[in-house]
Amino acid sequence: MTESTPTDSPEPDGSGVSSTAEAPSYGRAGRDLPAAIGVGVGLGAVVVLTLTFLHWGFVVLVAVGLCLGAVELHQALGRLGIGTAVLPICVGTAVMVCASYWAALHPDRVMPASTVMVVVLALTVIASLVWRMRSGPDGFVRDASGSLFIICYIGLLGSFVPLMLAGDQGVGRVVVFIAAVVFSDIGGYVAGVLFGRHPMAPVISPKKSWEGFIGSIVFSVAMATVLCVLVLDVQFWIGIVLGLVMVAVGTCGDLIESLVKRDVGIKDMSSFIPGHGGVMDRIDSLLLAAPAAWLVMYLLIPGG
Repeated sequence: MTESTPTDSPEPDGSGVSSTAEAPSYGRAGRDLPAAIGVGVGLGAVVVLTLTFLHWGFVVLVAVGLCLGAVELHQALGRLGIGTAVLPICVGTAVMVCASYWAALHPDRVMPASTVMVVVLALTVIASLVWRMRSGPDGFVRDASGSLFIICYIGLLGSFVPLMLAGDQGVGRVVVFIAAVVFSDIGGYVAGVLFGRHPMAPVISPKKSWEGFIGSIVFSVAMATVLCVLVLDVQFWIGIVLGLVMVAVGTCGDLIESLVKRDVGIKDMSSFIPGHGGVMDRIDSLLLAAPAAWLVMYLLIPGG
C-alpha cells in the first residue's frame, strides 16, 4: 500500500482511485490509464464469460472478490490498531455467497435463500466473536466492532448479487445492475475530468464534482433504460428508476470507501489490481448498490 495523509489523497471524480503527492503523475486521469483499461477489459471478459457459460463460476468469482476485499479492509483497520477476525470473516463470506445462491436455486429443498443468508450471517458473527475471545478483554469491543463492520459491509451486501443471479432472467438482472453502476462511474469520471468545477464533497473527495454527478446520472440512466427494455423486456421507466437509484447509492458507496481510506490514511486499499488499486477500490459502488438493485428489481420486475 502507498501511504498518504488524508489531505494528500484526492480522488478523481467517479474513478474511486486516489492520487498522492508521491504517486506518479498521470494527468487529470489520476491513474495509469493503459494499465487500468487493459485490466478492466480483462476483468470484464471474465465476468461476461462466467455469466454466459458458467454461473457457478461467476458466484465463485464474487466470493473470491469479496474475500479479497475483506482482507484489504482487515489490513486497513489494522493500521488503526483494530484486529479483526479475518479468517472466520472470509470463510463466512464465501459460504454466505455460495449457500444463498444454492438455496435460491432450490427453494423447495431448503429454507428460503434470505433465511439462509441471515443464518450464515449470524454464524459468521458468532465465529468472529468467539475467535476474538482468545486475545482477552483488552480492546475486545474495538476489535469485535471492526469484525462486524467487515461482515456487514462486505459479506452481507455482496450476497445480494447471487440472489439477483438466481432469479428469473438472472443473468440479465446482474448485467443491468453491473452496467448501471459501471456507467455511473464512467459518466462521473468523464464529466468530472472534462467539466468538473464545483466540488460535491470537498472534505471527503475533493475531485468529485457536481458536474461529474450529472454525468453519472446521464450515463447510468441511459444504459439502465436501454438494457431494461432490450434485455429484461420491461417498461423503460423501470430503467430510469433503476439508473437513478444506482447513481445515488453507488455514489454513496464511493464516498464511504473514501471516508474509510481518509480515516486510515491510505491512497488505495491495496495494489491487487494494476491501474485500479485494490479490490475495494473497484467494488465500493457495487457493494452498496447490490441490495438496492435487488430490491428495485424485486418490486418492479416479476420473478426476482
